[in-house]
Amino acid sequence: MSSLTIRPMSRDEIPWAIEQAAREGWNPGLHDAVCFYQANPEGFLIGLLDGLPIGCISAVAYPENFGFIGLYIVLPEQRGRGYGIQLWQAAMRRLAGYNVGLDGVVAQQANYGKSGFRLAYRNIRYEGISANMPPPASLHPLHQIAPELLAAYDRQVFPASRPDFLRAWVGLAGSRGLACMAHGALQGYGVIRPCRQGYKIGPLFADTPALAESIYAGLTAPLPDGSPVFLDVPENNPAALALAESRAMTRVFETARMYTGAFPALALEKQFGITSFELG
Repeated sequence: MSSLTIRPMSRDEIPWAIEQAAREGWNPGLHDAVCFYQANPEGFLIGLLDGLPIGCISAVAYPENFGFIGLYIVLPEQRGRGYGIQLWQAAMRRLAGYNVGLDGVVAQQANYGKSGFRLAYRNIRYEGISANMPPPASLHPLHQIAPELLAAYDRQVFPASRPDFLRAWVGLAGSRGLACMAHGALQGYGVIRPCRQGYKIGPLFADTPALAESIYAGLTAPLPDGSPVFLDVPENNPAALALAESRAMTRVFETARMYTGAFPALALEKQFGITSFELG
């Protein structure tokens, strides 16, 4: 059996990993690749057999000693041969000493536990249909918000500072971002982007359920009536679940949010939709 070569992906190889995620039914954004690479260029690993890609995993190192694993995929015809565990071990070595998070398939929870991960909560993917409604008048385009304000707000709800990623995410092709401001203070923001199927909102962060509802309405207002809309909701925020259900959204599947270290101290009540299963 040929040995597996594991190395960091080049920028041009990221789309291959995104395509595998699409084949797994994860419905990535149409333009996610450039933002994923921006988060940590060395953090995306590819497994090669005889020079051909057969698997991938992301091991993104953020500041403040936080890391996140995602995009863990081996081609179906190459599974059961030990290649997946080699990719996993390479990712964990890269993040040695970090508090590592992931959004894993619930069925693999026990296996992740063997690597020291503990369940924090579940994230639930909801699917709904857009309804053509007038957008709220009180929202601001996200690109007009000062980057330092956006980064400071985001740090309340994400375990590490990620200004470079945020700059790329706000400018993502085809996406739309909106924010709530009051007296010079940012009170919430959200981004919607086109995906292989429909549109995905992520993140959706807000100080109150009413503001989250306003941002949701503003993000979905311009969509063609009947467009599929997806939102990944942390189940430990009852108000976020209520928002999804008030929009007649239905549960599609769920993931297990797990960490190897202490659960990050975050403003969980402000999390109405996470950014992505791949990057946290």
